[in-house]
Amino acid sequence: MDPVRLALIGAGDRGTSYARWALAHPDRARIVAVAEPDPDRRERLAAAHGIPEAGRHPGWAELLADPGLGVDAVVITTQDTGHADPAVAAARRGLHIMLEKPLAPTPEECVRIVDAVHEAGVMLAVCHVLRYAPYTRLVKQLIDGGAIGEVVSVQHHEPVGFWHQAHSFVRGNWRREDLSSFMLLAKSCHDIDWLQHVVGRDIARVSSFGGLRHFRPENRPAGAADRCLECAVEPDCPYSAPRLYLDQLARGEHAWPLSVVTPVFTEEALTAALREGPYGRCVYACDNDVVDHQVVAIEFDGGVSAAFTMNAFNTGGHRRTRIFGTRGELVCDGPAVTVHDFVTGTATSHDAAAAGGADAAGGHGGGDAGLMEAFTAAVATGDRSGILSGPEQTLNSHLATFAAERARREGTVVTVARP
Repeated sequence: MDPVRLALIGAGDRGTSYARWALAHPDRARIVAVAEPDPDRRERLAAAHGIPEAGRHPGWAELLADPGLGVDAVVITTQDTGHADPAVAAARRGLHIMLEKPLAPTPEECVRIVDAVHEAGVMLAVCHVLRYAPYTRLVKQLIDGGAIGEVVSVQHHEPVGFWHQAHSFVRGNWRREDLSSFMLLAKSCHDIDWLQHVVGRDIARVSSFGGLRHFRPENRPAGAADRCLECAVEPDCPYSAPRLYLDQLARGEHAWPLSVVTPVFTEEALTAALREGPYGRCVYACDNDVVDHQVVAIEFDGGVSAAFTMNAFNTGGHRRTRIFGTRGELVCDGPAVTVHDFVTGTATSHDAAAAGGADAAGGHGGGDAGLMEAFTAAVATGDRSGILSGPEQTLNSHLATFAAERARREGTVVTVARP
């Protein structure tokens, strides 16, 4: 079977990560074209994959207008606001699509993408990589196999991590809603989708509470400077940029999040980036507006309930979940899954054999690789059954996420419905 030919739209950190899988599995997939407005990123990606000059494009419109494109599918990893137009255009050209989450930053654009995919008859795999992680597959197998009886309720916590919040959601690309989307969509649509997948029911109603509590100008310590490199209180600040990035450089870890700050892994280049770029700013002197903590109450079809918590003020790591059933309780924390049986009084541990860490640098516990394997296999064979994050499931979890944010802002309970 010939390898699937892919075009990559967006050669940032996520796009490069997925493309790296193709480099490791040239018998399954090859990146043969790229669209990226940043010339340095475009040329680095093209050089790594041997993409000829004719396959290098500054934007998605030029790429999709190329009559000699010669690809089977596109991988779209642009910023959130840049998802809908290339996805719809790719569908109309008859190309299968792997699309970075979220689908789009508005409910109307999400519906537009899903409708375009259905009309064109192409496959869509949304990058809800948690569905493809080994521990998720294990949890789903246990739940569906009746290990704890019928699911009644779920507690689920996403520990964003104090340093990750500072990197991505205070200093970084997802710090402002007008630049990307609100926090629940940008970060935690993964989790809302995961809950829908594990419970196996659509989400019917939601309510929510939360806000931006800490990363605000009024919490700035006395004597703090606008940049960490010039700050007298930096050594005592939990969110010190030099401590985060220079320590990672010293350890020789040339991956995310360091790779977002500088493409050149030298102390000189990193120091210049922290002195001049966005990642060296004081977390109390940024233009961020997304929340740093939020809780969501969820009711699924059939009355199953769930409580989801997202907050920045922890050390990060794997999600932590407790699933309560009529015959037992399941507790999972990344690779560790334990089932407590009410009848026998026993606790049985299961090893999910997670491949890598819980964050992007670790491949989301094997989820990144699992998604690429599923999508390329589906495109190669025409059998879409391996795609776990298709259009309808994703649309429901996205609409639930939008509904939860509306509930937070309005102080109401919102029914999930297609606009």
